Amino acid sequence: MADTYDLIVLGSGPGGYVAAIRGAQLGLKTAIVERELLGGICLNWGCIPTKALLRSAEIFHFMQHAKDYGLAAEKITADLEAVVKRSRGVAKQLNQGVTHLMKKNKIDVHMGDGKLTGKGKLSVTKDGKITELTAKNIIVATGARARDLPFAKADGKRIWTYRHAMTPPEMPGKLLVIGSGAIGIEFASFYNDMGAEVTVVEMLDRVVPVEDADISAHLEKALKKQGMTILTGAGVDKLDVSASGVKAAIKGKDGKVTTAEFSHVIV
Repeated sequence: MADTYDLIVLGSGPGGYVAAIRGAQLGLKTAIVERELLGGICLNWGCIPTKALLRSAEIFHFMQHAKDYGLAAEKITADLEAVVKRSRGVAKQLNQGVTHLMKKNKIDVHMGDGKLTGKGKLSVTKDGKITELTAKNIIVATGARARDLPFAKADGKRIWTYRHAMTPPEMPGKLLVIGSGAIGIEFASFYNDMGAEVTVVEMLDRVVPVEDADISAHLEKALKKQGMTILTGAGVDKLDVSASGVKAAIKGKDGKVTTAEFSHVIV
């Protein structure tokens, strides 16, 4: 017999888990369904751990420029593995906090792949076992996922999604970032501060194109001052991946195609 609830929330990101808590506070018998980690992408693989990476990079940058502040710091080095470990620890701590909130508010947590099977019906599959749930109300809060470009399939070795970039197998020497939205610029900034040679390619006419034009202009100027190569109005036509790197064909504003070698690519 299916478990019955007043409210089921599919997805436990910042939208989903907050909705579940509010439902429980209002007296509804509530459940939440999550296939991976409570807290969703933002908490575990997005906003929060990237800020932890950026904070480490910021401190590293300040230490390298200690002299500008009348301070002395010599032989400054960065341990990429330790930086990533700290970032994952921050995410884990917050994930545990969401787990505690579910228990505190008496919300049932069903881990597994959720699928709507009919009006007020939802199945959860975990390790081949299917649990049937029913509810008067269902909130869908499933968020988003990374999408491969047709010519740039992520392999986790040379071509990375944001997840690979957050737990890198090695430090890039020369990095190509395709796309200059918030995520792309965060990783470009992080790896630039950590010592990589970074090129950002954006199809539209300015970086962070969903922001105000004034912000885009100011940010592009700052990124270039930090040593990044920024190509706007440009696109990547082709990537040739080898064991040692990636050759990219980049079409510029003028329509001319040039090729460049990179160690890694973030899509």
